[in-house]
Amino acid sequence: MSILSLALQRRWLGWLGLTTLFAVVCVGLAQWQWQRRVETVAEIRVVAQNWDAAPVALSEALPDIEALDPELEWQPVELAGKYLVDEQLLVRARPLNGRPGFEVLTPLMLDDGSVFVVDRGWLPVGSAQDSPDVVPAPPSGRVEVLVRLKPGEPELRGRGAPEGQIATINLPDVAERVEAGAVVTGAYGLLDSESPEPGTRPVTATRPVPDEGPHLSYTFQWYVFALMGFIGYGWALRKERQRIVSEETGVPIPVRARTRASDADEEDALLERR
Repeated sequence: MSILSLALQRRWLGWLGLTTLFAVVCVGLAQWQWQRRVETVAEIRVVAQNWDAAPVALSEALPDIEALDPELEWQPVELAGKYLVDEQLLVRARPLNGRPGFEVLTPLMLDDGSVFVVDRGWLPVGSAQDSPDVVPAPPSGRVEVLVRLKPGEPELRGRGAPEGQIATINLPDVAERVEAGAVVTGAYGLLDSESPEPGTRPVTATRPVPDEGPHLSYTFQWYVFALMGFIGYGWALRKERQRIVSEETGVPIPVRARTRASDADEEDALLERR
């Protein structure tokens, strides 16, 4: 019986279908990992492009106050106004270096009357309560700040928070909580510096580490798995044909013998190495 005629049998066609399905799934996962890598590389490029860029005015970086151009994420922006301390919010579940904590959002009333949300940094969970022990006060009066633009975060349905805290930086949600003016919902800002400089302040954000992660190796891994599926199918098909031929001819399947050097050969090899 030929390999082809065996492969066309119903049982082996079924195994071929399963192998093909397995390969399709592996290729899909490989492409997903590749897309993740493409997105990560793009994020690294945007950070490298914008982190050290010259600061610009908010109107230049965010002409549409309801949407941020992804190419302008991390762009430094200079702002001036007055912090609305009474409207301040804490963002829950923000770990830093393995420690649980909060982000401090302080709205800034700009000179034109609009409100821009400033993330002034990170604070650890308190020693005896589910909130920071102390929230450092921002500078009072008129302040000039340098921030880096970040898009808002999606809403987390079903995730609650105590009074004065929120579960995610969803800017439309923040806008509903701030009563002092119209909130810019296209982006918020990670604080870099502020003048006058306060005595203490939360831990400010640091530059993201340019790490692509394992996506490229995972991509190749899934392609290898797809190939190994067909190799395994071919090996099993060949073994089955050998078994059928052996039964039809009465000739046993040849077994590859393991060769082992004799004791005399091993002694001769030891003598030669001395």
